[in-house]
Amino acid sequence: MSSAERFQKVLITGGAGFIGSNYVHYALTHHPTWEIVVIDKLTYAGNLDNLKDVSDRITFIEGDIANPEDVEKAVNGVDAILNFAAESHVDRSLRDPLPFIRTNIEGTLLLLEAARKHQIKRFLHVSTDEVYGDLVGSDRHSLETDPLSPRSPYAASKAGAEHLVFSYGISYGLDVVITRGSNTYGPYQYPEKIIPLFVTNALESKSLPIYGKGEAVRDYLYVEDHCSGIDTVLHAGESGNAYNIGARVQINGIEVATTVLGLLDRPESLMQYVSDRPGHDYRYSVDPSAAETLGWERKWDFKRGIAQTVAWYQQNADWWQAVKDKKVFQEHYKEWYAR
Repeated sequence: MSSAERFQKVLITGGAGFIGSNYVHYALTHHPTWEIVVIDKLTYAGNLDNLKDVSDRITFIEGDIANPEDVEKAVNGVDAILNFAAESHVDRSLRDPLPFIRTNIEGTLLLLEAARKHQIKRFLHVSTDEVYGDLVGSDRHSLETDPLSPRSPYAASKAGAEHLVFSYGISYGLDVVITRGSNTYGPYQYPEKIIPLFVTNALESKSLPIYGKGEAVRDYLYVEDHCSGIDTVLHAGESGNAYNIGARVQINGIEVATTVLGLLDRPESLMQYVSDRPGHDYRYSVDPSAAETLGWERKWDFKRGIAQTVAWYQQNADWWQAVKDKKVFQEHYKEWYAR
């Protein structure tokens, strides 16, 4: 069955954020017959500039998924919901967890209620590998059948949302699928996350703040691969299941810093070690075999993906400088890295 036959009008929540906006671009390329509705609250991490080049091809609603009226307006007439909307930064959740509970749990609940009321064909929830907790001290990879063991308020809010999603599948027969993506990077990523922070700081010849000893390992996934994985699960995933999407790589903070500095021909003296994050998870790694069985495959290795990402930030200085000039970014940066 082609995508055009199954879905005609799709709601993408959080579509002005990093992964959401990249998926909007992906969907417009791969599903040109779709009518796409985007709802985004335009918090500090939501940015209409991310959709500037496609604004005439989508319907945009500035709204909050934790507001019933906004949700009702957004879901009208859609036959699939892809929930990207989330507060997503661990550091911010440690400082103030309340927005994470409101958006990630209450917002997901309101979307599920709307999906049930409007008999949505499929509800895809975008989650994270952080729900599995820390794999430090082992060489294993998280499987979809593993128990969830979140260790930060952010990860706990995402795990709570997952339980709600699956409960609506079981209790109400809603067609639900979940993706658990690993650490994603690429164009349009807000520069509080490690890769865009390191790239933009290096471009400004500022120090690259590395937590602790820089030993925390992540499975870095290029955003286009993440979007294709989400799209594969939307169309081919089995209802009631979760699917890991990961790149099968193990890269620590020092490697990220040295790679970025090498690509930009900046000195390694810019690397600066700062106080570690409280309760820092030192290793995430997922086994994406189930998604691969559906037909998904990673196409970007880290070397090519990071080079593409660095090039994008070099070419889009106006975009990231406008973001970093804002008070909300500067206050967070000062609190976390001027230590």
